[in-house]
Amino acid sequence: MDAADRDATGGGAATGGRTPENPRTGTPVGVVEREAASLPGGIGLVVCVALIAAGIALLNGSGTHAPSVVLLVLGVLALAGLTAVAPGQARVVTLFGRYLGTVRTNGLRWLNPFTKRHRVSTRIRNHETETLKVNDADGNPIEMAAVVVWQIADTAEAVFGVDDVVDFVSIQTDTAVRHIAGSFPYDARGEARLSLRENAEEITSRLSAEIADRVQRAGVVVLESRITRLSYAPEIAQAMLRRQQADAIVAARQRLVEGAVGMVRSALDQLAEEDVVDLDEERKAVMVSNLLVVLCSDHATQPVVNTGTLYQ
Repeated sequence: MDAADRDATGGGAATGGRTPENPRTGTPVGVVEREAASLPGGIGLVVCVALIAAGIALLNGSGTHAPSVVLLVLGVLALAGLTAVAPGQARVVTLFGRYLGTVRTNGLRWLNPFTKRHRVSTRIRNHETETLKVNDADGNPIEMAAVVVWQIADTAEAVFGVDDVVDFVSIQTDTAVRHIAGSFPYDARGEARLSLRENAEEITSRLSAEIADRVQRAGVVVLESRITRLSYAPEIAQAMLRRQQADAIVAARQRLVEGAVGMVRSALDQLAEEDVVDLDEERKAVMVSNLLVVLCSDHATQPVVNTGTLYQ
């Protein structure tokens, strides 16, 4: 096997016996995008017109058919090589099934008229998933949807690596959303762990990284992804809402009690420091009880004036 054969099979010294990697995505590929040979369309158009005009002139001047027909056929074939490339588009060029390269230069270009030119959009595109119903890490059914912003970076991989790059991105995005939704709980409920609702930024970063890893073999780069919908499934939404309300009430009560205890302690300390009144332990207990009732009650308390002693 000579050097050319070794390079063609990926076993030459240039690759060290490994499959070549895509410089844009860093993944092993069989075909990597490269620039296709092309000429400015203006030159090609002038050549085509000149050939057709020479054929017509030769036919009218000499009356000979063979040379004129040859020039006319060459002119028409040359016209078939003219290709317009719009901004945000590229042309993947193949000749009899062999990849020749990609044309990204905008404007009118001229290529081999026998080549096949696949149109590929390199514009930035959005894909929004449907609302997916999945179970979170705790087994609760939730509804989740996301939007991903993506772009084709390698046109050769996008054309030859997958059957349909748009469907590929759609399926892989849905798969990533399902995997992320099932890997984390919807709500941490006070525990020291990541949750979909409370750690949106970090969850979004992980979602972007997973989508990018899944679609990079198709020559696609992920620019951004966001979670657009996150909620409990309708069948458990009311129950989970009541649980969240109960958790909020418990947290508020706990905060209220902590504040009330602090206020009572401050009042007792201040009375003792200023020697306003000398309270024994029983009187302190009564005072603490009364203050806690006043401070922690949901309704306004009704004062009762004691006209006797503290013990009546």
